[in-house]
Amino acid sequence: MKKLINSPENVVREELEGIQLAHGDIVRVSFDPFYVARKDAPIKGKVGLVSGGGSGHEPMHGGFVGLGMLDAACPGHVFTSPTPDQMFEASKAVNGGAGILHIVKNYTGDVMNFDLAADMLREEKIDVASVLTDDDVAVQDSLYTAGRRGVGLTVLMEKLLGAAAEKGMDLAQLKALGDSIRATGRSMGMALTPCTVPHAGKPSFELGENEMEVGIGIHGEPGRKRVSLASADEITQMLMEPILSDLPFKSGESIILFVNGMGGTPLIELYIVYRRAAQIAEKHGLKIVRNLVGSYITSLEMAGTSITVLRANDNLISLWDAPVKTAGLRWGI
Repeated sequence: MKKLINSPENVVREELEGIQLAHGDIVRVSFDPFYVARKDAPIKGKVGLVSGGGSGHEPMHGGFVGLGMLDAACPGHVFTSPTPDQMFEASKAVNGGAGILHIVKNYTGDVMNFDLAADMLREEKIDVASVLTDDDVAVQDSLYTAGRRGVGLTVLMEKLLGAAAEKGMDLAQLKALGDSIRATGRSMGMALTPCTVPHAGKPSFELGENEMEVGIGIHGEPGRKRVSLASADEITQMLMEPILSDLPFKSGESIILFVNGMGGTPLIELYIVYRRAAQIAEKHGLKIVRNLVGSYITSLEMAGTSITVLRANDNLISLWDAPVKTAGLRWGI
């Protein structure tokens, strides 16, 4: 195992120390318990958006804390859910009196711990609601979930709901908007290589020199199938067809197209994938109105990609274009 770390035990703490030093103009970091919050939170009268999950998926979630996205994010240990007390304290820290919305990826630990934190918040008389992401079309159940996994759509949802909260949307409206985004976005990913969790010290799975895993999860969970290595165009087809047929997306619809790197994929390859994904979308009669290309929800150093397609309307386009200033995503400032 070759990694730029000092010790597996201190990876998350030292990452947070780095975030605090690098982005202290945007966020503040709590070390007991661990969470990252907007420097200007709580904002009176604004719904606080809180998300979180295991570390190792950076820049998600801590890199998306700031103007126009999250108010707080809770990092667990690598590929491990944060604890209810992290979620509770983070939510209290950004509560501006308008309630808290939790954005939760559909992994058993995340769902259970956010539910427990929500119960604790209600005991404090804080209004709280949650939105689930379960956009992965690859498998119905996995090692980490009951039902579909929450993957790339989480990034788009955090941006869109963050903009809506910034505009003053209330808790019930944000919950309804989040549920509608959940219903109209789909994702699928693949891996060329495994990743190595620092505590484990060995790859999460094994792939032969000429093998790839199609339908992989962001924690290295098995996918739909293991097949021989194929070209970028063929791989993109393997991902796009299940996505477009699942909803299904219909000719004439507008979409946001997101091509994501899994951590070890150079941008040159992601643009090759985007090129083919755009061609396939257009062949299906879909109009790409906005896009995102880059590594935003990763799996440590895994080489691979995921694709997310979200139906878009004028309201979502306006929210997408709204200003955002975070460590991992910024425009319009």
